[in-house]
Order: sequence, then structure tokens, then C-alpha cells
Amino acid sequence: MKEKVKLQFLSSLLTLFICVYAAYTETLNSQTLILRNHNLPNPPTLSWPESTTSGSDPEPDPSTISVHLHHIDALSLNKTPSQLFHLRLQRDGARVKALFSFASLNQTRTTSSGSGFSSSVISGLSQGSGEYFTRLGVGTPPKYVYMVLDTGSDVVWLQCKPCAKCYSQTDEIFDPSKSSSFAGISCSSPLCRRLDSPGCSRKSSNCQYQVSYGDGSFTFGDFSMETLTFRRAQVPRVALGCGHDNEGLFVGAAGLLGLGRGGLSFPTQAGTRFSNKFSYCLTDRTASTKPSSIVFGDSAVSRTARFTPIINNPKLDTFYYLELLGISVGGAPVRGISASLFRLDSTGNGGVIIDSGTSVTRLTRPAYVALRDAFRVGASHLKRAPEFSLFDTCYDLSGLPEVKVPTVVLHFRGADVSLPAANYLIPVDNSGRFCFAFAGTMSGLSIIGNIQQQGFRVVFDLAGSRVGFAPRGCA
Repeated sequence: MKEKVKLQFLSSLLTLFICVYAAYTETLNSQTLILRNHNLPNPPTLSWPESTTSGSDPEPDPSTISVHLHHIDALSLNKTPSQLFHLRLQRDGARVKALFSFASLNQTRTTSSGSGFSSSVISGLSQGSGEYFTRLGVGTPPKYVYMVLDTGSDVVWLQCKPCAKCYSQTDEIFDPSKSSSFAGISCSSPLCRRLDSPGCSRKSSNCQYQVSYGDGSFTFGDFSMETLTFRRAQVPRVALGCGHDNEGLFVGAAGLLGLGRGGLSFPTQAGTRFSNKFSYCLTDRTASTKPSSIVFGDSAVSRTARFTPIINNPKLDTFYYLELLGISVGGAPVRGISASLFRLDSTGNGGVIIDSGTSVTRLTRPAYVALRDAFRVGASHLKRAPEFSLFDTCYDLSGLPEVKVPTVVLHFRGADVSLPAANYLIPVDNSGRFCFAFAGTMSGLSIIGNIQQQGFRVVFDLAGSRVGFAPRGCA
């Protein structure tokens, strides 16, 4: 009798183990996409409370800055959700094209009409495709303006009076003559020589800059020193471009805060103060009311982050290159995807960068085709829908409350990043069509975009030369 009870107990235990293992295996292989909203998100509203600039704020920690980020759609007035999505994809295409052009290092450098200016600094990025911006103060007393944040650019700049030509921006254009902390940089200054191709004003002997973007846009003016204020935390003596001639496909922000790895980016200039660390968390606007945010300083590093080393590209110091070893779909490594497809070679070609201003992740074509085909097999139970724009794998999920989709995991060296379902199957219209949010490219360069980064706190630890990913990091 005892033996029978013992066998029944062992049998029950085995059944429980099999059930738990099956549930665990299913979690590895698939996850649930909750279709709480089949529609594209409505245009976001700007909500910077007065406390962000008022004396009612607590006294700031000088070693840490934390500010809210908003999506650039909030500066596009009178647009429908569908129009905003199409504009986002257009910006994305222009930016990716410019990134590839920049990475190839084959741009034709143009000469400015500005007096004494030899040649331009080629950034290769479209300012119009910067996707996230914040509000910060410029000068003393601070004048608050919207600035795009961009991990793919270095030079900090904004529009300045007097304007030879300025595009339309939401705030009043900055007047350096009304700031007590504004100072020009001399042509002989080491800071001036940090520009790729500095210019020199014959009238004032002050340094001049020009940044040209891949879409034909450019900004030209005086390279200067100024104080930036994030909420109430001041960062003095930031070298920035005071642009008097700014032309092209710019959006309503006042300028750009470069977050790249180059010597003139904001993180590099303010590195000592903020321990050479910053992080951001971008929220999914279809599912969260929390604001996106960026943090500078030691508190930017999440305890739950998994880190992967930053790869140095000796030909290009702006971008954050990471080592992608492979991708899994449905719990299994994708056949046909190997680390060699993503390798940065000795000439600076290829590789994988992480970029805040690109929306849709681009993979070199052989890797994308293998990933797409594996996902199609895992999602074969879903009803297919026609292609949409750059997306060639779409599904009709209309009327469904939720669906099971295969998992997608990016395997970086030292860090496996398991993507939430909403980071790779996204709504593209208001009729229930969802598409696989990756795309292929004939370029050797691959780009991890911001749709795939949503919900993670992405940590840039420049002191440790590493990038980290912390899931559910926007709290």
C-alpha cells in the first residue's frame, strides 16, 4: 500500500514537473501580444509643468540630471495619427539613408558661403528625423527651448539671432546678446580645432562651424560657449553652435543636443561632472501614459541592466557600435544568422549601431531575410495582411483581444535582450493591420532602432565603454 501511495506521489510530481516545464518552454517559444488598442496613437500633448523651471523644485543634485523626453510628433500640429505615422516612416527612411552615407565616409564636402570658412563638418544625419526632444534652458538668465536629442550626432547647436535665415521653431529664437554667460570661441582655441573643419570669422576672429546633414539641410554660425540648464541644474561652458543660417527639413525644435561618442558631444563635454554615464527610457506611446526620460550621472545605471561592450570604430567615433552575435525566434537560434553578418571590419565598414533617432531596426539583408522567414513560420497561425510601406510581413489582427507570437531575442556579447511583443509587431493603420517592425538593407551597417528599444532603460556607460539594457526601465 505504501509503495502504491509512493508511486502515485511520484507520478503526480512528474506530471507537475512536465506541466511547469511545458509552461516554461512555451514562455521561451512564444508570448502574448495584448491588443488593447488596434489603432495608431493619437498625437501626444506637451506637458512640461511649470515646476520644471520654477523655484519650487527641490535643490538639484549637481552630479545628476533627469528630464522628460517627448516624441517629435508633439511638435507636428493638425496631423492625424495616420499622417504622423507616414511622416515618421519618411523621416526614418531619410535618416537611415544618411546614416549609411555617413558610415561609408564617402560624402562630398561642401564649401560654405560664410566668410573665412574652409569646409563643412559632415554629420550625415537628418535633423528632421530626430525622434525625441526635451526642454532645456539656454543662457543666463535661461531661455527655455525644445532641443532634439540624438545619439547619432556630436555637435550641440541651436538657432540664434540675428538670423540670416532661420526655420520656424516653437519658441522664440535665442538672442545671445541678452545672455551674460555667452562667449565666443577664438579661432586659435583647442575647442575650435576639435571641429572636423573649423572656419574663422575675418571680422571677429571667432571660430565658426557648419554641420551639413544627409538630406541637404545645414546649420552655420558661431562656435561659442554657453550655459545649459536642465530643470534647475546648470551646466556651464558647453561648446555649442550658435546658428545664424539654418536651412532644410527641420522641425519645430530650436536645435540639437548631440549625444554621440565624439569629442564635442554633450556627454563627452560634461563627462567628468556626470561620471561619463547617461541613460534613456523610451515608452511605447500606444500602451503607456508615462513620459520617456533621460538621466545623466551615476543614477543613470540601472541595477538590472545587462551590459555589452562598445566596439570602437577607428574610422568613426560618433556612433555606438555593439557586437550582435545572433538572433533567436521562438526559442531557437535563427539559421543563417551568424556573428559574421554583423562584424565591423578593419576598414570601419559593417557593424551594428544602436540609435535613438532611427525608428525601425534595419538588418543587413541576409540577416533580415532569415529573421523574417523564421518569424513567419512561428506566426503561421496568424492571418496575413498586405504589405505596408517598408514592412513586408503584416497580419490582420482585427477583432482579436490578444494573440500568441513567437519570441524574438537579440543576442549581444554578454547580454541577451528579449523583446516584448509590442516592440516587433506594431499597428500600422486603424483597421487592425500589424506588421513585423524590422526591415532589410543592402548596406553592411545594421541599426537597432527605437521601436525595439521601447520600455528598456538603455544605459550608456562611457567610462566602462559599455551599453546596458534594463527591461521595464521606464518606472
